[in-house]
Amino acid sequence: MQKQLFTYLLVLSALFAQAQKNSNEEPSDKGVDKNPKFKRTLSLEAKTEKKDEVTIKGQKVPYKVVSGTMPVWDEDGKAIAGLFYVYYERTDVTNKEERPLVISFNGGPGTASVWMHIGYTSPKKLKIDDEGYPVQPYGVEDNPQSILDVADIVYIDPVNTGFSRILDKSVPTSKFFGVNADVKYLADWINTFVGREKRWASPKFLIGESYGTTRVSGLSLELQNRHWMFLNGVILVSPTDLGIKREGPASAALRVPYMAATAWYHKKLSAGMQAKELTAFLPEVETFAVNELLPALAQGGVLNADKRKEIVKKLASYIGIGETQVAQQNLEIPFDYFWKELLRDQGKTIGRLDSRYIGIDKKDAGERPDYNAELVSWEHSFTPAINIYLRDELGYSTDLNYYIFGPTSPWDNTNNHTGDDLRLAMMENPYLNVLVQSGYYDGACDYFNAKYNMWQMDPAGKIQDRMFWEGYKSGHMMYLRKEDLATSNDHLRAFIKKSIPKWGTPAKF
Repeated sequence: MQKQLFTYLLVLSALFAQAQKNSNEEPSDKGVDKNPKFKRTLSLEAKTEKKDEVTIKGQKVPYKVVSGTMPVWDEDGKAIAGLFYVYYERTDVTNKEERPLVISFNGGPGTASVWMHIGYTSPKKLKIDDEGYPVQPYGVEDNPQSILDVADIVYIDPVNTGFSRILDKSVPTSKFFGVNADVKYLADWINTFVGREKRWASPKFLIGESYGTTRVSGLSLELQNRHWMFLNGVILVSPTDLGIKREGPASAALRVPYMAATAWYHKKLSAGMQAKELTAFLPEVETFAVNELLPALAQGGVLNADKRKEIVKKLASYIGIGETQVAQQNLEIPFDYFWKELLRDQGKTIGRLDSRYIGIDKKDAGERPDYNAELVSWEHSFTPAINIYLRDELGYSTDLNYYIFGPTSPWDNTNNHTGDDLRLAMMENPYLNVLVQSGYYDGACDYFNAKYNMWQMDPAGKIQDRMFWEGYKSGHMMYLRKEDLATSNDHLRAFIKKSIPKWGTPAKF
């Protein structure tokens, strides 16, 4: 009897322990599947499809949109992660061989492809005012500027962004989180996608924004050399440094034209400078930065005193900051300081990614703003819009958080040679062209550094005729401004058409 009682108590204890364990865990797949509409875990190979129509440039464009998940496999063919994507395909085109495919990424690293998806190129765009500020009610509407009239588009969320997740927790995050690891697994995924959708014959383009430009620059060579997939174009929207070094005097001088553009926008310059059109004014500043400021910075403490005063006065006049402040910074104006100082006398700060945006700090004193005014504004408008669109309009059912910014730390930035990768891809592939798009008021990936990338990628000037640059009177996400949404998409449209050779033209130099 005593033995039976002991056994009973032992079993009861085990059941209680299991119950406690279950209560502390997230719902399992088995539990969630009782109501398959909602899942806290990734549904690999899940897919929804919807048909719709949009009017672009006065033309009706029918299309289907697929939202789904596809696996990332390891070397043994085991699914280790699932990537969420949204794919738009025009449905009144029968010959996919001639239909371009645009493969789209955003940056971070660690941010979803939400920004260009519902802000820029797709047939849907978020509801904002004409300058890009949030409005209510939130949501999306048709995008009459979309490039879907000329190309199909797939938006891809890398691991731990959007609804994309790691499946096998035993796989080290270094498999995904690093400049070169990122490029490797995404190239594998693109290969699978292109095969499944029968797009090997299509002209193909990569577009990336911010860190996404690092990503697509590396992918251009990875796809070409390891998957034998040759591209027609790479589009760099607000590009990073692409692993191209610019330190000391070069770094300090290259940022000045952006600062001058921002000071011009906020009317902090002399009447004579303000009277000039921005694009007529900036070449003067660019010349000063390269031909006068850069040598002065290089001379450092041996710079002639009178020359120093001359440079201080000129630099201050271009960037809207007092001569005393410029002198105190030894002619090297930090970005953070500039964002805090320019409108300090008005009790305001300016945005980092788009310096048209205004912030207010607890104190006017200090060396940097308390927060990024533009980023908070963008999160405000984009987050509800993408959730409404994916969950309610496209019907992708999941209880996963949509990570606008996801956990991707630590990120391995070593051995970044993506700018040189893109150069080599262009030299190996005569079909490959590059378009760079920059906002004049972007202080994170500024326009003059984007031009510097192009100079240094091709120091011998052998491929400059296949590299193109466009500037816009807005910031990092130039497309949020209504006027620039139209212009920038027109530039994409023209670039895509220009980068597809006449059929039968051989790829040779």
